[in-house]
Amino acid sequence: MLLQSDTVLEKASTLKAEGKPFALVTVVRCESPTSAKPGAKAVVDADGNIEGWIGGGCAQPAVIDTVKKALKDGRARLIRVSPGKGGTVEEGIIDFGMTCHSGGTLDIFIDPVVPRPALLIIGASPSAQALAALASRTGFDISAAFPGVDKEMFPDATQLLDTLDVASLQGGTPAFVVVATQGKRDEGGLEAALATGSAYIAFIASERKADKLRSYLKERGHDAARVDAIISPAGVEIGAVTYEEIALSVLAGLVKARRLEGVAAVPATADSSATASTVAGAQTDVANTAIDPVCGMSVEMATAEFTSQYLGQMYYFCCAGCQRSFEKLPEHYLQTGEGSA
Repeated sequence: MLLQSDTVLEKASTLKAEGKPFALVTVVRCESPTSAKPGAKAVVDADGNIEGWIGGGCAQPAVIDTVKKALKDGRARLIRVSPGKGGTVEEGIIDFGMTCHSGGTLDIFIDPVVPRPALLIIGASPSAQALAALASRTGFDISAAFPGVDKEMFPDATQLLDTLDVASLQGGTPAFVVVATQGKRDEGGLEAALATGSAYIAFIASERKADKLRSYLKERGHDAARVDAIISPAGVEIGAVTYEEIALSVLAGLVKARRLEGVAAVPATADSSATASTVAGAQTDVANTAIDPVCGMSVEMATAEFTSQYLGQMYYFCCAGCQRSFEKLPEHYLQTGEGSA
């Protein structure tokens, strides 16, 4: 007979092998009376299914809600479920109130495990090759597509497509697409990127060139909103000159989109009928979130419990502790930008 911890770890191993996101959830501290004790574990998947035991009716909703947020941004969290919500809470703990009558307290650590985000690089330019090398070392699963690509050009890629026909791309819709054709089949590269259904497409080109190609794509009948959403010039402005510097700039943009803007790292399904809703949903998620200026966490504005207005601007916080810290010294957090770390 398997122990509960064995079944939890087996479930985690199965989900990881299948490339499905989940969180390993562990009770790290309790104040009796509680049904779960320190060391109790569970695996929670993206749909909120729980394998294991980390507490009853009060703990589970808080855990499921936090797991879903953690799987979006890949950040671990420590939560507290207690009847004393609103009191003094240590920095770094997200406080949830307990509505049941047990009266105990649980501190629960939530550690997200997500697949490496899929990055499709379209093009065989030196910048494309440099980007593949850098991105593979920062946690991205690399695919490359363009006529003539080979393993020598992209030694770190898990998929190579010697074509611009991306229909055979495995793993469904990539989370990120970068078009790095740089003058060779730019139009075909952009159309291939749009065909993936990805919500994030960046194009390495000047703004003037990108505008001309956007007009071309619209004339070809591509959805205007998706065409306008193509990011170009790609990356973060760092004054890049060399191919390697351009790749570094583009990679910085990818990390920013993943960590700060909430672009989902988990690949969508390959069901083309769901492409439009997937893209629209991803854009809506980004538009409806804010960054806690104190800790840098992504906060859903519609459901945010902790907010503060300063100089006519509304700020959103993950917990009461961040809100109080901000209200004591708002200029400090806005000037230093600690929340972006």
